[in-house]
Amino acid sequence: MLSPSLAPSAERVPVSRIRSLADVAFGMEDVLSLQFGESTLPTPPYVIEAVNRAAEEGWTYYSPNQGLPSLRVAIANLIARLHAVEIEPSEIQVNSGGVQALNLAIKCVIDPGDEAVVLSPNWPNGSAMIEMCGGRAVEVPMARAGQRFTPDVEAMEDALTPRTRMLLYASPSNPLGWTATVAEQQMLLDFARQHGLWLLTDEVYERIYYGGQGEAGGEEGGANAYSGQLAPSILKLCTREDAVIVVNSFSKTYCMTGWRLGWMVSRADFVQKAAQLNEFIVSHAPTMIQRGGEAAIAHGEDDIAAMVEEFQERRDFCAGMLRTVPGVNLPEPEGAFYLFPQLDGVDDSYQFALDLLRNRHVAVAPGSAFGNGGEGSIRICYAPDMEVLEPAMERICEFIQTYSP
Repeated sequence: MLSPSLAPSAERVPVSRIRSLADVAFGMEDVLSLQFGESTLPTPPYVIEAVNRAAEEGWTYYSPNQGLPSLRVAIANLIARLHAVEIEPSEIQVNSGGVQALNLAIKCVIDPGDEAVVLSPNWPNGSAMIEMCGGRAVEVPMARAGQRFTPDVEAMEDALTPRTRMLLYASPSNPLGWTATVAEQQMLLDFARQHGLWLLTDEVYERIYYGGQGEAGGEEGGANAYSGQLAPSILKLCTREDAVIVVNSFSKTYCMTGWRLGWMVSRADFVQKAAQLNEFIVSHAPTMIQRGGEAAIAHGEDDIAAMVEEFQERRDFCAGMLRTVPGVNLPEPEGAFYLFPQLDGVDDSYQFALDLLRNRHVAVAPGSAFGNGGEGSIRICYAPDMEVLEPAMERICEFIQTYSP
């Protein structure tokens, strides 16, 4: 009897090495978990209240596939305040989280046999989504420039083929903490223009940035002002005709990971097609949660500033401990909430992470989970509170110094 097989595109997607290690941790007790990209801060009460109120008021029916018009206006106003860039609501697509936004964007561009250049190490979901579309993710490792990473233009050029359709990168980066400078963003934009590529940018961590205050559209202290730090955005450089897609999310900025709400910004023709395809994927983000997103934008600024200040203190604590350990090379993390130290003598980061978990009950993510250039490193999420970070970092530093594969 013949048995049907799974789709080859599905078979090509590897098992997440982060998840497989986490599955081991789930079967253990008293594990200090630093492997996932999530803080221990709760969702703000004004978001929860807004969602509950919306449900009670009847916001329980279908919304437009593109998202509630009121939320898209709120996002457009937010972008104007943050980046002094005027975006029309017709250029915004609301999604069920940044993951779904990224997935939808890739589905709009990649056909079977197409290729996409992915700057690596990078969050593995982007490459997996490209493969799920029958495409090929060509991971190009970032170059090292002192204590920073930087895009390797020569390697990017070498990776191009006639089937290349897209360039994907994240800034601030998960897992690197690298944040593209304005000059680096301009270079990536020029590269995409020159080669006729879609430029897909993950800016989910734009508000979790330690490199200095960005340029706000509003006046200090006024109704249009924003609080905290702000990473540069490609939106300030591209035109309304550029083939640029920017993905963002409420998850990290507003502590709403479980709510699944995000958005993307692109040309109006692209967003029109994305909204049409969204009908056949998820229809739309839950209506009452979209109302919660409006509340997050309206009331979240003070909480964002306080959160980033806490993350910077945790980053400095964890980085300070790692830099006392011989054989640890730690690039400067400019944004997000991850450290990505390279460990001398470690050539199997998954085995190292597994040994650390089994011997010291600390879970981190192996660098190999993040593609080319990640092997030999581990990713440490420093978003959990200090009650977790202090003992976890002590155990990690001790383990590194005594580790023998």
